[in-house]
Amino acid sequence: MPDPTRPLPNLVPQPDGSWTGRTVLTPTSFTTRGLFTLPSSKVIPVIVVPGIMGTNLRAATSPAKRANEVLSPGEPAWRAPNGTFEGLNTARRWRRIDPYRRENILDPGTLEVDNRGDIHLPLEARNYGTTEAEVRQRWWGEVHWDSYGALLYGLHVGLNHTFEMDPLDNVRVICSHWKAVMECDPVKWGVRNIDKLTEPELEKYAGYYYPVYACGYNWLDSCEDSARWLRQRIERIMAFWTERKRECKQVILVTHSMGGLVARACAKQIPHRILGVIHGAMPALGAPVCYRRIACGTEKWSPSNSDVDNVKAGYVAEILGEMPKDTMAVMATSPGALQLLPNHLYPQPWLHISLVSRINNKDVPRDVVHLPVGNPYDMYRDLDAWYRLVDPDLVDPARRYKGKSGARGATWKAISSAEKFHRETLGTYYHPNTYAFYGADPAHMSFGAVRWVARDPVAGAVFTESNLRSAVGIGYDSTGGRRVRVEGRTNLHFVPARQDVAGDGTVPHQSGAGPRGKVGQLFDVRGFDHQGAFNNDAVLLLTHHLIVKLVQKLP
Repeated sequence: MPDPTRPLPNLVPQPDGSWTGRTVLTPTSFTTRGLFTLPSSKVIPVIVVPGIMGTNLRAATSPAKRANEVLSPGEPAWRAPNGTFEGLNTARRWRRIDPYRRENILDPGTLEVDNRGDIHLPLEARNYGTTEAEVRQRWWGEVHWDSYGALLYGLHVGLNHTFEMDPLDNVRVICSHWKAVMECDPVKWGVRNIDKLTEPELEKYAGYYYPVYACGYNWLDSCEDSARWLRQRIERIMAFWTERKRECKQVILVTHSMGGLVARACAKQIPHRILGVIHGAMPALGAPVCYRRIACGTEKWSPSNSDVDNVKAGYVAEILGEMPKDTMAVMATSPGALQLLPNHLYPQPWLHISLVSRINNKDVPRDVVHLPVGNPYDMYRDLDAWYRLVDPDLVDPARRYKGKSGARGATWKAISSAEKFHRETLGTYYHPNTYAFYGADPAHMSFGAVRWVARDPVAGAVFTESNLRSAVGIGYDSTGGRRVRVEGRTNLHFVPARQDVAGDGTVPHQSGAGPRGKVGQLFDVRGFDHQGAFNNDAVLLLTHHLIVKLVQKLP
């Protein structure tokens, strides 16, 4: 029987190429030996890039940025809540924040990434010598723990423990978490067959050290700006290891949602610095839910939600904004938010104006208007149609945008930035070594299209595409619906219809599947909701599997 050992804190690389570790003296009666684990000198950093609202933000402390109007320097501006209790408190707080304060708090030019977010390492972390101080230096505190903690910690432990010695037979065996990866039924990953991991592949993989980092970013800014931020982070991480005489030539990016757009733009700049990319739940072609939330406020209900989940959705809506006046004050001039709208490659039409008639005691809906036709950005720039994305009267309650163009000009500028990013910066580019997974789950319905629906008053009026498109908006209702007057005499009340296609609750399947034919392999994984994608066991196993496959591409 081998002598008992206890893991000591992970070793720290030194500028001269050595490693140092710290421990404390123990009584001579304490005979358990301390164990330091020496990592490989060949390093492949793994960097997690979160989705929109997954990064903690604070009022800027840098004098190079404008001062926030309502927050003191360093005061938290955005932190997604961790846990139900914190979620309730956060919902109550945001419920009391009016559009004026929302616009000022979430003013992108006054904010910076905040590394002071919660980190809740499990008790078992001590068994691997992992401390909060260590992972905070790797920027884990920048991202929402409930969404990314399981991924960060799972990669931190799993990637760097491949083989172990069997205590009874004293022979090398594959660690249990890697056995789970190797034995996972590929059906859970949405494929019938897959090239399973082999022990020789793990042998090659185990020859490298995989420090795990997060890279938050200001998600209100353009994804193009965030891509530059990510590039600087990559270069900083690689320089850190190179200066400590380690071989560090490339990194692996693991992305979620909007983070996939950021990573693609970054990889286009420095493809040689990136070994590969794994995209999760990326709105590759945009998502109609973005239009829905800006134009109508955040939805509180989904047909695929349980009663408890719909209660939670109500709290989420209070945080993100229940009404158009809340969401437009933040999102209408945010390039990052607008870059999540359906882009020019999203299947058209996806915005419909519908009437419901009562025929033989049954409601019969019919779509009368189908949009967009051609360039979707022209529809976004139309600030006068009643079905407009943005109402310029609701954009700027804080009166930040002055001058001749005012709120309209600020909105047009942000929309044009989104168009430029989609068409020129990103285009159809994917890094040559890319894998992606998405959800097409009927248990997590999403908006594949948005429908404005009104009941036909059956009063002799005739409704056509022409007169519905030229109708005049006369107000909003208390749930984000719109009141419309047709030909100056007939009033209709339009409300947004519910989610209509399979997805992950946010990204519809047609956008999630956008990388098809452009990446190494695309996986349709069921059973996860968008924000919790990396809390799904099958997704975590798939991520480990794909990282090993990427490493095999090294010479």
